[in-house]
Amino acid sequence: MQDKNRFKTLFSRGKSVLRSSVATCALLAAGLALAASPARAAYPEQPVRIIVAFSAGGTTDILARLVADHMTKEFGKAFVVENKPGAGGNIGTAYVVNAKPDGYTLIIDSVGPIAINPTLTKLPYDPLTDLIAVAEIADVPNVLVVAPEHLKIDNIAELTKQIKSKPGEFNYSSTGVGTSSHLSGYLMGKLQNLDITHIPYKGAEALNDLLAGRVQFMFATIPSVRSLIESGKLKPLAVSSPKRSRSLPDVPTMDEAGFKGFRAGSWFGLFAPKGTPPEIVATLRDSVNRIIQLPDVSKQMVQQGADPMPGSSEQFRDFVKEEHDRWKEVLIESGVVKQ
Repeated sequence: MQDKNRFKTLFSRGKSVLRSSVATCALLAAGLALAASPARAAYPEQPVRIIVAFSAGGTTDILARLVADHMTKEFGKAFVVENKPGAGGNIGTAYVVNAKPDGYTLIIDSVGPIAINPTLTKLPYDPLTDLIAVAEIADVPNVLVVAPEHLKIDNIAELTKQIKSKPGEFNYSSTGVGTSSHLSGYLMGKLQNLDITHIPYKGAEALNDLLAGRVQFMFATIPSVRSLIESGKLKPLAVSSPKRSRSLPDVPTMDEAGFKGFRAGSWFGLFAPKGTPPEIVATLRDSVNRIIQLPDVSKQMVQQGADPMPGSSEQFRDFVKEEHDRWKEVLIESGVVKQ
């Protein structure tokens, strides 16, 4: 009987030791598996390229370099701006659409390539679905300007009065058909039934002819004409944004000046290729929002004529879609695009 009890005790102890051994082996196996699988590294691990679809020195390029410099400081990895201009921004935009969606190739783009060009021309991609709207950076209103040397008026009411008294004699310049400066002039004429003629140019020629008096007015981005306004060579009459620009706080909006519902201008934001991991998108969004709200950055942007626009990725995505649909309607109404 004693032998039998001794056997039971030994057997019970054996089972306990066996269970303990199995548990220990399982823990060791789990630890080895964890050690063998690499942990997800913090983003970014390597330099990040930010594509600009326009030449160096423009508003997009200036904003991109400002944001990239601060991202480099924040993350300790280089954020390098690369210019890939051409086809109204379509070449650089397509490059990022086709890039690997790993967060290492991004683009800071604007209203033209994202919201206007898809209606102007047939593209092999759709910016609304092939890019992720990460974060809006800035809103840059257009400003309606005249050359006081050639047109002596004090406000937009006087300009409107002169246009109506001389139908067909007033021309406005733009940087090209379908651009924001062109469509701003179209909206102005439409809202008050003004008989004005659009003269499209390539780049700076539009501004040169305004200064020379060969055209009577122009809608230009604030950064492109700020120094000319400060020197008195151009007179600002109104801005195209729904609210007054922080850069020109004394200049009324077109809406305030009697053109109810007027809204136009340029905006700029950060985009990533479709498929970029959500956690990387969130990291980039938070970084942009922090950077553009830094006092020195915000001040620098306002001095350039850009109003910082912090917000969520969802807000920016919805805004981009709204802009696309709105400009599509304007392009069709204006006759630039045939249905």
